[in-house]
Amino acid sequence: MQVIHLSVECFPVAKVGGLADVVGSLPKYLRQLGVDASVMMPFFDRKFTQDHQFDSVAKGEFYQGSSLLSYEVLRESNDSLGFPLYLIRIPGVLDREEVYCYPDEAEQWIAFQHAVLHYLKTNDIRPDVLHCHDHHVGLIPFLIRFTNEYRSLAEVRTVFTVHNGQYQGWMSWSKGILLPGFDTWKWGLLDWDGVINPLATAIKCCDAYTTVSEGYLEELYKEANGLQALFYDERAKSHGIVNGIDTAYWDPVTDQLIIENYGIAQVDEGKLANKKILSTQYGLDPALPLLSFIGRFATEKGADILADIIEDLLGNSKVSLNIFILGSGDATIQNNIAALLQRYKGRLAAFFGYNEGLAHQVYAASDLLIMPSRVEPCGLNQLYALKYGTIPVVRKIGGLKDTVIDVEDAGYGFVFDEVDSTQATAAVSRALAYISNAKQFDQIREKAMELDFSWHQSAQKYIDLYNQLLR
Repeated sequence: MQVIHLSVECFPVAKVGGLADVVGSLPKYLRQLGVDASVMMPFFDRKFTQDHQFDSVAKGEFYQGSSLLSYEVLRESNDSLGFPLYLIRIPGVLDREEVYCYPDEAEQWIAFQHAVLHYLKTNDIRPDVLHCHDHHVGLIPFLIRFTNEYRSLAEVRTVFTVHNGQYQGWMSWSKGILLPGFDTWKWGLLDWDGVINPLATAIKCCDAYTTVSEGYLEELYKEANGLQALFYDERAKSHGIVNGIDTAYWDPVTDQLIIENYGIAQVDEGKLANKKILSTQYGLDPALPLLSFIGRFATEKGADILADIIEDLLGNSKVSLNIFILGSGDATIQNNIAALLQRYKGRLAAFFGYNEGLAHQVYAASDLLIMPSRVEPCGLNQLYALKYGTIPVVRKIGGLKDTVIDVEDAGYGFVFDEVDSTQATAAVSRALAYISNAKQFDQIREKAMELDFSWHQSAQKYIDLYNQLLR
């Protein structure tokens, strides 16, 4: 079975969020289970592409509107990611440094999808499944069925995964001229509320769509930034499959990015050693419990209440706790946190930006991880935390609800209901009460670290879905 994953992110080639982690892991685990899985993505002028060798496997050109675009398909020479990686380079369009934030994103993603299909068609490549990830490649299921140029690919099955339904790729109908010629009677498959909506198009036209947790699938039926009725109407072809984590990369026993490796038997000693190093670097007290936040400063992540949570906890003389913040994003959120650093010096520290190595060290050093998310389709941070014996304190939403069970229900985490600093603080306080009982907290940690959230089970569910479509 040949499956090609289409995405604009893939770790470690280009990462902005969890999409990259999924696309960088799932194909590798699929291959371990016998699937011929590969990834095609845009070329980005970044460290990975500069440091690795690529072979040119094809060249071609196509018209996008009145512009003749030339493309080149590059394959990473050594398959160092555990699967074949193909990059589409288009001079002036797909050869930039950043993944997002360019004013011509619509043109970029249309060009990427057009180039992928042109390459497959002209080289007579017919995969069994095209697995499309998020709205950037949401037009693919429409293009292979209803455009004159690519109908030869119409029998290829399409799976579309919704990583975040809030972002839909809206574009004006003036961009329609950039698409390959299509049957105009089918324009309604592209349209939603008077604009071209690639996410809606994918849900209408794909053979099956998946969400990255069962809980998030149910939430999309009720709220999906205007598409909830569509998700519900198309529910017969929906599947909730929770993401996994790459345990070859995220494992405190073998992780080369942390100071002290440890397993379940050495978790206390290992975490303390890592906490001491982090505390020394950032002026914290290693004798105190450490609560951390890792992620984007965005309202959908609940980061706008972080400053209030910090005030509620560190402003209380009865709470003995250190807090570490690692993230970037909304400037107002960052400034609100930065304003507290001096007031709570010695108990609060932060790194503003993205640092993969530091993230691993924080997971290894922390006792608790807080995720007060408004929207969390799956969430990977809580899965990384559990693997490292860092107990998640999470809002009951989406994938967090599916993967974190409260200790009061014989689980291994602490759950609260609303995006509210008072509720979040109360959940942290409950966790601190457990930490004060070392034997009790060790039992929770052991239970957390014994959980299996690897990709093996999820990859098999995708294989079952592929086989179902091919039958």
